[in-house]
Amino acid sequence: DGIAPPQRMLFPPEKISVSWRRSRSVGAGLRNLGKTCFLNSVLQCLTYTPPLANYLLSGEHSQSCGEKGFCMLCRMETHIKQVLSQGGGAVAPVAVWNDLRRIGEHFCYGRQEDAHEFLCCTVAAMQTACLNGSSHLDTSLQATTVIHQIFGGFLRSRVTCLSCQAVSESYKGFLNIPLEIEAASSVPGTLEQFVRPKLPDGDNCYKCSKCEKMVPVSKRFSIHRAPKVLTIALKRFADFTSGKISKHVSYPEYLDLRAYMSQPVGEPVLYSLYAVLVHRGASGHAGHYFCFTKASNGRWYEMNDASVELRNMKTVLSQQVYLLFYVR
Repeated sequence: DGIAPPQRMLFPPEKISVSWRRSRSVGAGLRNLGKTCFLNSVLQCLTYTPPLANYLLSGEHSQSCGEKGFCMLCRMETHIKQVLSQGGGAVAPVAVWNDLRRIGEHFCYGRQEDAHEFLCCTVAAMQTACLNGSSHLDTSLQATTVIHQIFGGFLRSRVTCLSCQAVSESYKGFLNIPLEIEAASSVPGTLEQFVRPKLPDGDNCYKCSKCEKMVPVSKRFSIHRAPKVLTIALKRFADFTSGKISKHVSYPEYLDLRAYMSQPVGEPVLYSLYAVLVHRGASGHAGHYFCFTKASNGRWYEMNDASVELRNMKTVLSQQVYLLFYVR
């Protein structure tokens, strides 16, 4: 499909299960350790990510991990086992909190941080743990870790020369997709914008290998390989210190990605919503994060730090959402 195949697999894809291996009651809430709602809400969304939880609950990682220092997968395994083994109550996420600066060196204790940034750093740290420090591995091989096979996909960038119509294509891995919301009021609308060709804006010039000169181009992104778990971030903050775009953006319980793929015709690429993360407040530094997750028993719960409350689908779909989590 245009992407070089890996020479070997770092993790067997057939061992990844996107459905819960067993049903259990909802787990514990998370105590707030001082402006840690960003961390608590992300951890709850990851805890209820079926393929990740299945893998970590199996203990396979910790049994084979040789890392003597910090390992994000070991931290997550400890955390998920602790949360899901408790039916009710609340636990303190100290195993993760104590390593906040290792997850992202720019994070500060006692300061509200951006939940999307914390999610990106946490997933990246789990990916690093899979690679055993071998960041020199080629892109195709890095994409075969258990983490990239769960959260990762590939985007295709197609650049068309508007002078001679020559086409150039490149591929880039992703672990989540940030979407602009200023000109759209629904997630399908933001995805349509994402894959719409971008025309020249004056600075959008490119050295065409056929024309051999700088020319105006059209650039179009599409989803080339869809992930098992699709994480969408709605870009509510121009940057984290600025105000927030507070408009309501609707999102479906079931999402078909087919229309946004490099091959837009074919079988549906269907996803089911299993977690939403909400930001309440006027800016990133002055708000509160909480989330709604679908437990392995099929029921939805609002998770607001230590509080865990049963909720219905209508409530889940009516939030001013910031992050969306879908599973195939």
